Amino acid sequence: MLGLLGDEWTLLNVQQALLGARRYSDFAVALPISNTVLTGRLQSLAADELLNRRQYQSNPPRSEYLVTAKSRSLWPMLTSIWEWERRWVPDHSQELPGMRHQVCGANFAPQVTCTGCSAVASEKDVVAQWGPSGSWVRSIPSTTNRRRSDDRRRGAGLLFPQTMSVIGDRWAFALLVAAFVGVARFTDFQSQLGAPPGTIADRLSVFTAEGILVGTDGRYRLTEKGRAFFPVLVTALQWAQRWYPDPEGPAVILTHTGCGRRFSPGLVCDQCAAPLRGDRVIAV
Repeated sequence: MLGLLGDEWTLLNVQQALLGARRYSDFAVALPISNTVLTGRLQSLAADELLNRRQYQSNPPRSEYLVTAKSRSLWPMLTSIWEWERRWVPDHSQELPGMRHQVCGANFAPQVTCTGCSAVASEKDVVAQWGPSGSWVRSIPSTTNRRRSDDRRRGAGLLFPQTMSVIGDRWAFALLVAAFVGVARFTDFQSQLGAPPGTIADRLSVFTAEGILVGTDGRYRLTEKGRAFFPVLVTALQWAQRWYPDPEGPAVILTHTGCGRRFSPGLVCDQCAAPLRGDRVIAV
């Protein structure tokens, strides 16, 4: 999941496809992306089955890119990113639009619920443990995405600036997940993740500067902003375990303490409490 989605242009191209973009020109007009990067991303999205490339003209050859079930099921993660960036990240080059629920007609914020009992759930209500195929070593990609400069990670020119500081880097994502399951001390982050000390120090510095973590008394704890990233984490995990199952079993098992069942996240409208669907959410 990190290797595939830890890239802003990949996420943005999928987002545009879900909003109706199909042809090369649609993506080029909607996004501030170079022709070289756009061509490369569309090719990789087709190879990874996130988009289906279909030729609609032979002379000259022209293709369109259609959403697949795999990309369509990313809408909960993209909606969660949209809400988190809109609410918690002030330094966008352009203000992100709000979201309107077409069912009730209200501007809304998505809420995470347990699909087993329909109760609203937060990180305080969910317990995580490794499944048969899970471990820190196996869950961290063997290669990392290209690191961005500090200015780009702070939001210069990015549409999802701080989200990319989390999911655009393998160690950052793993460190934040560790914080959610209770790891707090520098030495514990290092021993659990197996990362070099300089790597841990750098990621902790980024997260404290962005207000995702706060360091006091030698411990690093999630802030309200950091805890609000929970919907992105659980919807990303849900997508990854659906589309990349391991024969041994799930990598991570989540349990909802409220009902005692296996936790599977759902998103509802905070205004009417109806379950959300990707095709019923519009930008306003």
